[in-house]
Amino acid sequence: MEPKNYTQISEFVLLGFSEKPELQPLIFGIFLSTYLITVFGNLLIILAISMDPNLHTPMYFFLANLSFVDICFTSAAIPKMLWNIQTQSKVITYAGCVTQIYFLILLVVLDVFLLSVMAYDRFVAICHPLHYTVIMNPRLCGLLVLVSWIICVLNSLLQSLMMLRLSFCSHFQIPHFFCELNQMIQLACSDTFLNNLVMYFAAVLLCGGPFAGILYSYSKIVSSIRRISSAQGKYKAFSTCVSHLSVVSLFYCTMLGVYLSSAATQSSHASAVASVMYTVVTPMLNPFIYSLRNRDIKRGLKRIIGVPVM
Repeated sequence: MEPKNYTQISEFVLLGFSEKPELQPLIFGIFLSTYLITVFGNLLIILAISMDPNLHTPMYFFLANLSFVDICFTSAAIPKMLWNIQTQSKVITYAGCVTQIYFLILLVVLDVFLLSVMAYDRFVAICHPLHYTVIMNPRLCGLLVLVSWIICVLNSLLQSLMMLRLSFCSHFQIPHFFCELNQMIQLACSDTFLNNLVMYFAAVLLCGGPFAGILYSYSKIVSSIRRISSAQGKYKAFSTCVSHLSVVSLFYCTMLGVYLSSAATQSSHASAVASVMYTVVTPMLNPFIYSLRNRDIKRGLKRIIGVPVM
């Protein structure tokens, strides 16, 4: 057999959204603005929760963790993109690419786990209100977050190590604004069957499993709300779930849209544009979703900025 020409690469080229130089300042301004809004908004949520004793409850503990993960998630991709636009360089080192893949996988799966844990919290609060403080004790809350971190770290480590076994020939251009695992596997010259197997198995187990848990929790929640006799009681119970349900819908719909659009069009550029929804837009909107409909968060934010609380 004729040996294949595998190359030991040291860097990749991130193509981004557009090759046109006149569009780069606009793209830079849009992404810088959304990044700053995301970081500032989620930091405010974390500060409000940490400084207000009334917000030291399981629901807001998980929300603070979700906000922290969203800050890290956007920080794993956007600053490098902004730096490349500013320096007019699209290069990312091989080590930098693997590192970016590690953190992006870690944080996106952690988002999924935290959303499922928050769904469980709402399930206990509505379906077992008398036992809520006993079940959702600080030890269990900390354990749920810790186990989520451990599982996500191990999965991300496995995916990154599997990435290291791949060889690349001559296609060093990534049609994306960050190193995305599926795109990297498609660029490889060596056999990618095992990588695809591990990637899809992890996606079904670690994303599909928590999503099934969310659906189960909300099926029980809806069943419990329907048994409440008064309309006011139904509204009060459902209102505690609206923000979380909105975030879950936004997160899963955007991720599903990314993969459906990329599968339908087979366009890497379309996939890159669609990826903006769950890497940039969703983390930016989360603080607004939770603060606009939540009186407790509004009260905590007012304390931070010095506005008198009525």
